[in-house]
Amino acid sequence: MSEENFSQFKFNSDLFDGLTAMGFSKPTPIQQQAIPVIQEGSDIIACAQTGTGKTAAFLLPIIDTIGKSNSGKHIDAIVIAPTRELALQIDQQVDALGYFTGISSLAIYGGTDGVEFVQQKKALTEGANIIIATPGKLLSHLRLGYVKSKQLQFLILDEADRMLDMGFHDDIMKIISFLPKDRQTLLFSATMPPKIRQLAKKILKPDPAEVNIAISKTADGVLQAAYYVMSNEKIKLIENMLDGKKSYKSILIFASTRSDVKSITRALNAKKFAVDQIQSDLEQSEREQVLRKFKNKTIQMLVATDIVSRGIDIDDISLIINYNVPGAEDYVHRVGRTARAENTGLAITLIDPEENYKFKKIEKLIQQEVPKMQLPKGFSKVDLTERNRGYSSSKSKKGYGGKKRFSGNKKNYKNRS
Repeated sequence: MSEENFSQFKFNSDLFDGLTAMGFSKPTPIQQQAIPVIQEGSDIIACAQTGTGKTAAFLLPIIDTIGKSNSGKHIDAIVIAPTRELALQIDQQVDALGYFTGISSLAIYGGTDGVEFVQQKKALTEGANIIIATPGKLLSHLRLGYVKSKQLQFLILDEADRMLDMGFHDDIMKIISFLPKDRQTLLFSATMPPKIRQLAKKILKPDPAEVNIAISKTADGVLQAAYYVMSNEKIKLIENMLDGKKSYKSILIFASTRSDVKSITRALNAKKFAVDQIQSDLEQSEREQVLRKFKNKTIQMLVATDIVSRGIDIDDISLIINYNVPGAEDYVHRVGRTARAENTGLAITLIDPEENYKFKKIEKLIQQEVPKMQLPKGFSKVDLTERNRGYSSSKSKKGYGGKKRFSGNKKNYKNRS
């Protein structure tokens, strides 16, 4: 067997059957480095961008350990995830990878009805092997005093940076106060800002193992581009870009507010595109239905708020459009939705003058300048004078406004929109 084959990890045969059924043949770099550390029993802080296989990097050794121990009816592992969408997708991966092992799991999140609450309580009291939960809902159950966690082996924080961005620090620390100290803690994050280091010091054992894969870099297969465009012409530009683009299998459009999501969806529906939306006005069951349609290619386009920017596990998204400029760290996550599984993809960001400074932060983080494309005819000229850039008079004017200045390989900068 090749040294890069999963056989090197000596998983039990039932887990190998699951890997084979899912078509896994070669571990990704994060799996190659993280799995042996987890198997040794060390705490770990692991950083890898979205789409690199980090979910399987922690699930595979955990499922293997639980399967070999045959430890009875109690909770062996708790995975904390920032959103219900991500929790559900991790649960689906447990089901797929552990299909032949008999491992049980349940996703626990808010917005459910009484029947689902009873199901959650049953799993937490009688013992499901792996619980995947959002912080607030898990904390609610823990406070009621019936969670069967005394024999917990693993605590995993997935998308830890996102959870801190969403204000879950105090909830995480309170959750940990309910859990046994004798456990293995795995912290996975797509970026490594100082606040993640601070959290790691609080919850991990001293001198944890560290694995860093492509910190704050966009995936190699992503062609990035941006347009300077007036805010009131962004929807018109999206319509222009998508006109005739039937070759794109899946198009994901992110907007920062639900009103923008509704406006974009309404406009694209009027143009007869196969499009649907996910935003906070929808019930959880409606969101899940829309995601299923998008995964199954029943619809070509999905317009979504930030809630799903890190919670979509689809390998062949062809095009990402940022209707608003996201935060720098979120940009890495969103762009990571395309060019997954060694595919290629295109990510386009629409920048109005007031968002220019925000986009420069993104370029600083990813250490490259994103090419700015020429607007089609009929669009207003964008004023990038200093008063509209978000810069003070003390800031350098070099390289902004006027002619576009690119760095890197110019052959990648042709307009593919």
